[in-house]
Amino acid sequence: MRIERVVDLSVPLTAETQVYPGDPVVSFAPHSSVAVDGFNLLSVTMGSQSGTHVDAPYHFDDATPRIDELPLERFVGEGVMVDARDAGERGRITTAHLAPALDRLRPGVIVLLHTGWSDHYGTDRYFEHPYLDREACALLLERGVRTIGIDAINLDETPDDKHPGEGFPCHHLIAEVGGVIIENMTNLAAVRSETPLVSVLPLKFIGADGAPVRAVAIESD
Repeated sequence: MRIERVVDLSVPLTAETQVYPGDPVVSFAPHSSVAVDGFNLLSVTMGSQSGTHVDAPYHFDDATPRIDELPLERFVGEGVMVDARDAGERGRITTAHLAPALDRLRPGVIVLLHTGWSDHYGTDRYFEHPYLDREACALLLERGVRTIGIDAINLDETPDDKHPGEGFPCHHLIAEVGGVIIENMTNLAAVRSETPLVSVLPLKFIGADGAPVRAVAIESD
């Protein structure tokens, strides 16, 4: 295989990184410098769900695997893009959105829900994102899919005072089968290949509910 392009699907980690309401903010502070210590070193503070990240089943279920207990195969696989850009604000991504990709939904693939909502990253509207419908999630899991990503802050609806949400049904369904969720992806429109190799390998946090990733799509000849 000869690599043609590597497409970055990750948001930057900075003090401006948008986080889920109530989560720890990202903070970088100099710990050592070349001028004083002969080398540069940063002190980094952030949550396990900061930036582009993966959720382990443990995020929503104490009895399920933590991020370091999952097989690495969950984080690398052929990408299947699902066009859900018409879902709109707080719209549902349904089985109708999955229909064009139905023949490619099988064990080992990584489904990428392309909503276009990453265009609103850094604004209040980012929290009004489309989300995966429970029925559509169940269909993906029935087909053997175990890794699902979205270019939004949450695979489920993000609740607020006007929208109480439904109790994070997709997070619970995916946790029950030992699956993985990828959130805060970006740049999905830049992927040209119909069959990219997607990598979302997490930092090896021990006992954690999730971890940041450098998500990429690798396009080959």
